[in-house]
Amino acid sequence: MSAEEDLEQFEAEIELSLYQEYRAVLPMFKYAIETERRFYLANEVSLKQYGDESSGWVELLLEDAWVWDMYRPARFASSVRVLTTKDVNIEVIPDKDL
Repeated sequence: MSAEEDLEQFEAEIELSLYQEYRAVLPMFKYAIETERRFYLANEVSLKQYGDESSGWVELLLEDAWVWDMYRPARFASSVRVLTTKDVNIEVIPDKDL
């Protein structure tokens, strides 16, 4: 295998491991949050908008969070602050009992 193929295989293995971790921790959280850069799970979400829609930005404050990032050594964080000018999607994770 070439170095490029080794790197691709390594990244694929990390991504699979990350997906398996995501599936394992998903029941622990209330919200799924998606930004242009990252995907988060959190139990508390606060969103503040600044400016207007055409030139504004958004501040997200997440408490008790998990960050989808394969290069982070620790994905759990007690609090996360995200600033973005892009779209933000916040979804309530449905209860498994439904």
